[in-house]
Amino acid sequence: MSDSKPTKKMGVIQLIILTIINMMGSGIILLPTKLAEVGTISILSWLVTALGSLALAYSFAKCGRFSRKPGGMFGYAQYPLGTGGNFISNYTYVISCLVTNVTIGITAVGYGVELFNVLLTPVGVCLATVAVLWVTTLTNFGGSAVTGKLGSITIWGVIIPVVGLCIIGWFWFSPEQYVQAWNPHNKPLFSAVSASISITLWAFLGLESACANSDAVENPERNVPIAVLGGTLGAAVIYIVSTNVIAGIVPNLDLVNSTAPFGVAFSYMFTPLVGKIIMALMCLACIGSLLGWQFTFAQVCKSGAEAGFYHRVFTHVNKMGAPVKGMLILVIGQTIVTFMTISPSLTKQFDILVNLAVITNLIPYLLSMAALITMQRLADVSKSEMRVTNTIMVIATLYTYYALYSAGFEALTWGALATFLGWNLYGFIAPKFELERNRIEDKQYMENHDK
Repeated sequence: MSDSKPTKKMGVIQLIILTIINMMGSGIILLPTKLAEVGTISILSWLVTALGSLALAYSFAKCGRFSRKPGGMFGYAQYPLGTGGNFISNYTYVISCLVTNVTIGITAVGYGVELFNVLLTPVGVCLATVAVLWVTTLTNFGGSAVTGKLGSITIWGVIIPVVGLCIIGWFWFSPEQYVQAWNPHNKPLFSAVSASISITLWAFLGLESACANSDAVENPERNVPIAVLGGTLGAAVIYIVSTNVIAGIVPNLDLVNSTAPFGVAFSYMFTPLVGKIIMALMCLACIGSLLGWQFTFAQVCKSGAEAGFYHRVFTHVNKMGAPVKGMLILVIGQTIVTFMTISPSLTKQFDILVNLAVITNLIPYLLSMAALITMQRLADVSKSEMRVTNTIMVIATLYTYYALYSAGFEALTWGALATFLGWNLYGFIAPKFELERNRIEDKQYMENHDK
């Protein structure tokens, strides 16, 4: 008998806290500026997004419970659509990571510009973003140990200001100012809510990663769904409270023109020096978040290459376990995207990239939702449980389509073109996975035809 003690597993409270921290990242840092363009009526968008995200979180928790295929979210898509679904899910997530990382880089530059009080031209913003992307990529050559240690420190650069604002910001909150900023452009209700749906969803992207490995959790069938829903709800409360408190502290026009809204809020609350400290913390948090996402991006491509989807160059690792060659290829791609999306306004460039990231990230979401019915049938789930799960899944799916629509025609067009290209790219590697299946089906057809 082994003398080793069993590894202590996480409880539901620990998992909820971990989920909230994982979701917060850098997604919220520029949101107050974008929401100020719509007005405080965007709180309705937050409520819609929170409900939709809870439905998605519940559905992903169920997928994690029933799936028996490797690859996480990408493996889910294999249930209804076979290997082709797995590929498209992985491919569109890769495109989303590509765009997301550029967006995080731009966010870091935005806070840096405000922190050091410098005026950059659009080309200057572009070059600064490229520099941040390359620095975070090269730092990742040290492997996951370096990335993990730095990330566990820098995440507090977001948590401290955002949670702090939720708690103490009310002492500076002006209800009159909040009401005045309700709908500055007098948009119709539906248009106003739709205008900020993709921006609010941006903050929730990554909720699917909260489905923890069952081996690390006590009573996973009960605790993982509770933690995913609890974590998503907790993040929703923090997002909604913090962005709405800011709207009652900082005048709407100042928020719209800011590239570091949380820093500006703390300047109003305390002194410009405190605002600068907050800007520095959030800039550091952005870089730390980007560091983690660069490594995650490379790992997703590495797993895709190991599955036969991408070139084997993405599987090569150095002695620290970092897929260096893949990272270099990916940062070159990010550099190209950065130059392609140069805009006279930093926040405009952020807006374009956020919408495209949301579009491409939602494709794997839809494919995962489509997998649930097949998963449940294979797991012999009771009809009553299936009814509940399928009802929530339909709500999550409808919300996902609404988010796609709200991202705008331009982003939807580019996202659709990128997805359609994926099907053609799969055609080049399809013989690896589909040749034998087609031979068997052709043989069966011929045998039946001869009869």
